[in-house]
Amino acid sequence: MHKSGLKIWLQQHLWLLLFCCVTSQAQQQEELAQVQQQIELTEREVKQQQKQLERAEKKLQQSDRELSKASIQVNETEQQRDAIIVQQQQLQDQQLEYQQQLSKQTELLEAQIKSAHQLGQHDYSKMLLNQKDASKLERVLTYYQYFNQARLKQLDSINVTLSELKKIASELIDKQQQLEASLKKLQQQQHQLNNAKRSQQQAIARLQTMLQKQGKQLDYLRQNEASLQATIEKLNKMAQQVQELKGLTNQKGQLTWPVSGKLSQHFGQKRQGGMSSKGIIIDTTEGAAIKAIADGQVIYADWLKGYGWVIVLDHGAGFMSLYGHNQSLLKKPGSRITAGETIAAAGMSGGQTSAGLYFEIRNKGEAVNPISWLNK
Repeated sequence: MHKSGLKIWLQQHLWLLLFCCVTSQAQQQEELAQVQQQIELTEREVKQQQKQLERAEKKLQQSDRELSKASIQVNETEQQRDAIIVQQQQLQDQQLEYQQQLSKQTELLEAQIKSAHQLGQHDYSKMLLNQKDASKLERVLTYYQYFNQARLKQLDSINVTLSELKKIASELIDKQQQLEASLKKLQQQQHQLNNAKRSQQQAIARLQTMLQKQGKQLDYLRQNEASLQATIEKLNKMAQQVQELKGLTNQKGQLTWPVSGKLSQHFGQKRQGGMSSKGIIIDTTEGAAIKAIADGQVIYADWLKGYGWVIVLDHGAGFMSLYGHNQSLLKKPGSRITAGETIAAAGMSGGQTSAGLYFEIRNKGEAVNPISWLNK
């Protein structure tokens, strides 16, 4: 090829190669821009999903709080109602007792009047005129004075009894009005409780749907467990270790069950994503009494993400027991508790779809199998 022709050919190919390089670089930059745009879009979606999840969790926490408040109000009103019924029964018993006293007092008065009538035939002046013996007259006067004083005393007793009966009748009316007001208040609170339950169930459904949609069930469980573990470690450090509390070692296999029911989750059982359970779940009815397994002191009583309303007892010597998913907590931090004492009401707070108790026993912060410690 001629030198000038070769030069032209080289120039043409060089320009073609340069054009291809420029075109390829432009395509790469465009593809890179598209990838970066997709990453930004994904990050925005993730942030949006996270915000939606946080809103669902807050809604769940709010509904759990409303349900707990309504449950506590119902419990308090029921106790007030029961106290009024007891007082009402006591007043009715007193009323019956006073009515019996009145009946006896009336019978005694009738007997005294009859005796006086038989003695003097109702003619006191005639008896005085006919009496010739001074000593006999004195005796008759003494008898009359005795009967008069007895009648007056009996009349006073009757008046006192009638006054007490009137007072009791008034108190019974007052207690009846209190009872009617208490029952009306209870009905209103029961309505609020039912509304709170529906709100809680809706919040649980939203949270579950959100987790399934985002595929974050495992992440959610891990976050919950991490939150619980952090709380336990903190409590373990601040446990008061009250001297009178000797721990649970000597009671292994003899501890009272916190609630009766069927086990739906065993210790160490594989949960979603292969995570092992550090506690057990006992299915029970909503509102069932949750009882302390042993003597202890409340060191935590609050709402905890994933576990709802949680109460933790310190039993001394590094032992703690934890009760979660409650509807309401009936004791506050610092309260001394005896074995078998009711500390909470069972529920499904923290995102559960059915009522049950999540229960753990910890020894120096480490979870142990509760079944080995509870009585068979």
